[in-house]
Amino acid sequence: MLENLLLGFQTALTLENVIWCFVGVFLGTVIGLLPGLGSTTGVAILLPITFALEPVTALIMLAGIYYGAQYGGTITSVLISTPGEAASVVTTIDGYQMAKRGRAGAALAISAIGSFIAAIISLALLIAIAPPLAEIALEFGPVEMFAVMILGLVIVVTFQGGAFIRGAMMAVAGLLVATVGIAPGTGEERFTFGNINLLSGIPFVEVMIGVFALGEVFYQIRVGAAKPIKARFKDMVIKRKDITDSMPAILRGSGIGFALGVLPGAGSTLASFMSYGIERRVSKNKANFGKGAIEGVASPESANNAAANANFVPTLALGIPGGATTAVLLGAFTIFGLQPGPLLFEQQPELVWGLLVSFFIGNVLLLVLNLPLAPVFAQMLRIPYGYLYPIILLTSLIGAYAVSNNMFSVWLVLVFGVLGYLMKELDLPMAPFVLGLVLGPLFEKALVQTSAIGQGDLGVVFASPIAVGVLVLVVAMIVLPKVIGPLRRVITARLAERKERAAKEHTGV
Repeated sequence: MLENLLLGFQTALTLENVIWCFVGVFLGTVIGLLPGLGSTTGVAILLPITFALEPVTALIMLAGIYYGAQYGGTITSVLISTPGEAASVVTTIDGYQMAKRGRAGAALAISAIGSFIAAIISLALLIAIAPPLAEIALEFGPVEMFAVMILGLVIVVTFQGGAFIRGAMMAVAGLLVATVGIAPGTGEERFTFGNINLLSGIPFVEVMIGVFALGEVFYQIRVGAAKPIKARFKDMVIKRKDITDSMPAILRGSGIGFALGVLPGAGSTLASFMSYGIERRVSKNKANFGKGAIEGVASPESANNAAANANFVPTLALGIPGGATTAVLLGAFTIFGLQPGPLLFEQQPELVWGLLVSFFIGNVLLLVLNLPLAPVFAQMLRIPYGYLYPIILLTSLIGAYAVSNNMFSVWLVLVFGVLGYLMKELDLPMAPFVLGLVLGPLFEKALVQTSAIGQGDLGVVFASPIAVGVLVLVVAMIVLPKVIGPLRRVITARLAERKERAAKEHTGV
């Protein structure tokens, strides 16, 4: 393994590869800043300019665009509640609240630090156990993925703590919106109303831009624009306590992100949502989640980056894309005459290990590039909102149009912008709705395939030990909080009584 690592550094640390890696992460950051583009679109658009490069150099640059775009999406999520990337949606929950409290710089800095640490952890795991993990990932068929999707939905509907019913209601609403289009089992049209634009379903990007960006603008216009944040520059800088408080969340997020990123199709979005949901349950700072908890930024951002790296396990070892962006990268391998799979590690060791090591180099470049700039980015919040809102509206609508080059996307964004405004007015949680929309197609596909495997009997799920283990975890997550909460209150009350009794005995009362 050490020989492979040295070979990877020798390949990735050439001047040409480092320069193109920097170009990739820089362009990725810029692409992530633009609502509606994201890493998948960015890699697809910039793929042609890599044809003149050596295969390893081209793939290093494209991978740099991948994780650079994720950080760019974080910047807009924190500053203006507009996720540039699907995986950055959950970051808006606490990141934007931190920005409104004058702590945008700290939120962006902890995102960069968390992503860097996650990159180191995931890279170490990737190098050490990529081939065995790829074999384990093969065990996750439709039945097992069906159980994983149920787990994802259960975690997310509990985002609101005690508001389980509202979370479940919004998750179901997201699942219903995801049913628009062609049914995967029968090929029939559903809820398209004769509109050919809806045959492929309601695109996630348009919903994301509308609900978060336009919804926030419409809400702020209604309540009256808040005064620009006048935090001092030193208030924008991250403190040592912030890093200390966030470290457990970063480590947990890295582990969760890597575990989910290995599974084909799970992707960074599910990893970031699940990481946030779990962190909210285990954190000592539960009450501050949703109000600007720095752990609420550190955990999903770490999971996001770890999952992005882990996506390359099935891509390189099996030739199966781990997500949408790695599917585009898989096409790039084909264009360069390469066949991902078990033999790639033996036939092209320089390319494989050079690409893997470049993840570390790219994240170092991102850290050096963005950590000092985090307070500078945060100064955007000093701009009067009367000037900022038109910019947000313009970039959002242009981004929506750029997705499919037709006005239908713009109308969708406006419709979901109104819906996002109503959600904020009624205090309905957006995160379960968004993840319901993300998981809907994956959930339905796994459901149809599982039903086909069992010939209409979903009981086939209980024949899989992995699926049963996941479902046991689902039940535990629903039941245990209802049992542990009252039990904890009883224990706390008894301890308080004993303490009071001991105090009285000590004073002789």
